Amino acid sequence: MTAAPFPVHDEQDDGRLRPRSLPRRLLNRPELGALMGAVAVFVFFALIADSFLRAASLSTVLYASSTIGIMAVPVALLMIGGEFDLSAGVMVASSALVSSQVSYQMTANAWVGVGVSLLVTLAFGAFNGVMLTRTKLPSFIITLGTFLMLTGLNLGLTKLISGTVSTKSIADMEGFPSAHAVFASQLSVFGVDFRITILWWFVLVAVATWILLRTRTGNWVFAVGGNAAAARAVGVPVTRTKIGLYLGVAFAAWISGQHLLFNYDVVQSAEGVGNELIYIAAAVIGGCLLTGGYGSAVGAAVGAFIFGMTSKGIVYAQWDPDWFKFFLGAMLLLATLLNAWIRKRAEAS
Repeated sequence: MTAAPFPVHDEQDDGRLRPRSLPRRLLNRPELGALMGAVAVFVFFALIADSFLRAASLSTVLYASSTIGIMAVPVALLMIGGEFDLSAGVMVASSALVSSQVSYQMTANAWVGVGVSLLVTLAFGAFNGVMLTRTKLPSFIITLGTFLMLTGLNLGLTKLISGTVSTKSIADMEGFPSAHAVFASQLSVFGVDFRITILWWFVLVAVATWILLRTRTGNWVFAVGGNAAAARAVGVPVTRTKIGLYLGVAFAAWISGQHLLFNYDVVQSAEGVGNELIYIAAAVIGGCLLTGGYGSAVGAAVGAFIFGMTSKGIVYAQWDPDWFKFFLGAMLLLATLLNAWIRKRAEAS
């Protein structure tokens, strides 16, 4: 009796090996919904605001987008890892305040304050990460506590040291011009001035995208956000990954804080309160899930660009700026619904 031969499969007929079409690949990209929304917003304001398409207007839009995008990118990575940071906005102000107060009170070179601020801001991020991993409390509770503590410290210490709610000007200190060049200067491209924060933003997007898609750390971030217990079971360093994500948020807060200081010379202690919700909203519009495990840095950048277009487009269209938050809320809901629909279509295909 002869045994029946094993069936032979033609690799060309194996659906798993068949190359996917471009539409299917696009459907699997988390930033697709944000890109569609960005095109719609751009066309809308281009039609109703004559000055929107000017080169100087584009520079202003990109600058407004960069001030959000610098923070939205690491916040997006943190959300992909399954966590939140409600202290991100006020941490920006804390970074600027530390840099200003250290430089002014010590009558030191401005770069001394910049360096001390980096260490202190990273310590804030490490505190969030260590508290989260040690206590097992939700990141919402941990970072809400940090938000309240930093808000109180910013106001209390600033009034105690300066006697007012703002810092003293450090514009005449040694090292200020070079620090201003790094964090708050302008670059001229074809006769149009662009703020250097745009360059910082693009670099952060590129680095974050490379980490997510080309490194083992990126795989860890997606695994931790998808299922932390399963990730730990297969050897993923969950604790180290989450602490690293919080350090990333702190590093971006340091960059934003130094821009805030060297762009305006002084810092108000209440700066940044409420901006954490804008960073989260930009990440969600860009395709990040609140449950973690899904999203992209490019999507968060597009979400920030939508915010920048809307905030400046309303001005160019000569609308009442009081409606700005209404439009942001509407965009958040529409983008979330669109992203959910695209994801379902991608899963179905």
